[in-house]
Amino acid sequence: MSDTHLHHRCNWAEGDPLMRAYHDEEWGVPQRDPRMLWEMLMLEGFQAGLAWIIVLRKREAFREAFAGFDPRKVAKFDGKDVERLMADPGIVRARAKIEATIRGARIYCEMEDSGENFADFCWSFTDGQVLKGDGTSWIASSPLSEKISKELKKRGFKFVGPTIVYAWMQAVGIVNDHALGCFRR
Repeated sequence: MSDTHLHHRCNWAEGDPLMRAYHDEEWGVPQRDPRMLWEMLMLEGFQAGLAWIIVLRKREAFREAFAGFDPRKVAKFDGKDVERLMADPGIVRARAKIEATIRGARIYCEMEDSGENFADFCWSFTDGQVLKGDGTSWIASSPLSEKISKELKKRGFKFVGPTIVYAWMQAVGIVNDHALGCFRR
């Protein structure tokens, strides 16, 4: 049974059952797990230039291809793995994005090995607090996403421009950008 008559949700989530489920269960929910924060950042990077639904439809294949997004395992990927991934029709086959994900895993592990928790890093920009959008206006980036983007780039991450970072902040609930009438707000 459809629940659309019971709940108003953000317009972008209405068209597709996968998008609806993602919106209703995941998008904008404060994510505190460091590995999951990293996985979402890597997937947002793959999304660059594409519609999010494409990545969402391929998410399980991505998880399979990238060892469950276990940073320790992905950090060990080599040239052979890059070629294997480039031949995998289940994922977005973009060499630069694949290499950036492997590099991202290595950076994640370096941070962890030096005692820095990736979740603490991600949430440090808002002192652990969720920022709330006004629910009526939509932006593609913000001064904070620019700041986080700069910090991520400084550490060596790629595909972390201010727009990708802002989409990630929304996805992992650092920003609550659900529309005013949305039942998830």
